[in-house]
Amino acid sequence: MPTESSLSLSRRAEAVAPFLAMDVMAEAGARARRGEGVIHMEVGQPSAPAPRAVIAAAQAALADGRIPYTEALGMPVLRERIVRHYAETYGVRIAPERVVVTTGSSAGFVLAFLALFDAGARVGVPCPGYPAYHGILNALDLIPQPMILRAEDRFAPTSALLREVHAAKNLSGVLVMSPANPSGTVIEPARLAELCATARDLRLPFISDEIYHGLSYGVPTATALAFDPEAVVINSFSKFYCMTGWRIGWMVVPEALVRPIERLAQNLYISAPYLSQVAALAAFDALDEIGAVRDGYARNRALLLDALPGLGFSGIHPVDGAFYLYADIAKLSGDATDFCRRMLAETGVAATPGLDFDPGEGGHHVRFSFAGSEEACREAVVRIRGWLGR
Repeated sequence: MPTESSLSLSRRAEAVAPFLAMDVMAEAGARARRGEGVIHMEVGQPSAPAPRAVIAAAQAALADGRIPYTEALGMPVLRERIVRHYAETYGVRIAPERVVVTTGSSAGFVLAFLALFDAGARVGVPCPGYPAYHGILNALDLIPQPMILRAEDRFAPTSALLREVHAAKNLSGVLVMSPANPSGTVIEPARLAELCATARDLRLPFISDEIYHGLSYGVPTATALAFDPEAVVINSFSKFYCMTGWRIGWMVVPEALVRPIERLAQNLYISAPYLSQVAALAAFDALDEIGAVRDGYARNRALLLDALPGLGFSGIHPVDGAFYLYADIAKLSGDATDFCRRMLAETGVAATPGLDFDPGEGGHHVRFSFAGSEEACREAVVRIRGWLGR
């Protein structure tokens, strides 16, 4: 039996809610280790391996034997390659000095929040939205202010919504995500331009989470840097480049934030892992291989959009990008957490309950990740159909 501890938790630790997707992944992993046939649709993790060029670059670096620290802002050659990526992909030119290489996008959020906001500041975040925004903000003594997304706006934030929330809650900054998690909804370029202009007008720092860029299905995606050179943009090699466990990402920040963020990075983690930076540099030359993976996501998306409505999943948010489908299960259950628990136990299909993304309406929503194989998605549909008797 565990012994009683004299330690007491900090108020900040108490304020951080569990990340339900990770809890589901842990339970699904335990079942898989017991020999059960689990289909993982609970986390946003590509089932495809990192591109061959990425692995080869890491192997070569390991063979060299020396894995050192790098500059806190990242290897200059990688920062310069990221600059080239923005020019080639978006026609946006930035200085390499404004690029910060981070330990995944998660470190980018910590650095951005610490550099921009004092304790007690209120930051607008989309709802439904990525749950770690709330966790990180709470851990830093900041206040996440939900911006409730509306069906009439295609579940994407608007300039009007930003003004409305700021008028009611006096925001200190705003964070948006496109393509979005949990829905995949994309903020169309004209709307993103309006959001950037509104944030400038309200004198609010604008943070744009662009981690799923490169993964869209017939709709254009734009970087906030095209409309606001002062925007803080956060991205990662995890999703598009299939490098989740390498824990490597980047930020583009205004010149005034470079040195403050450098000081924070020096003290918080010294530098992003050298090996992952070397591998990330090679990822930019693997677009053909990555494109084939993205084509697989598109097939999975079509498969689920065709099958799930007929099984009772309704109100699906626009799946413009990323690799998620966010659906209302009110016709099937009023308790998404129990629904996901039973679905995993009785079918082996792991999905994430919507309370992870929306404490208000998420109780009757479920998120499926279709980042796995087409075979796995087809098998999941077969199992769910049999379970529901449809």
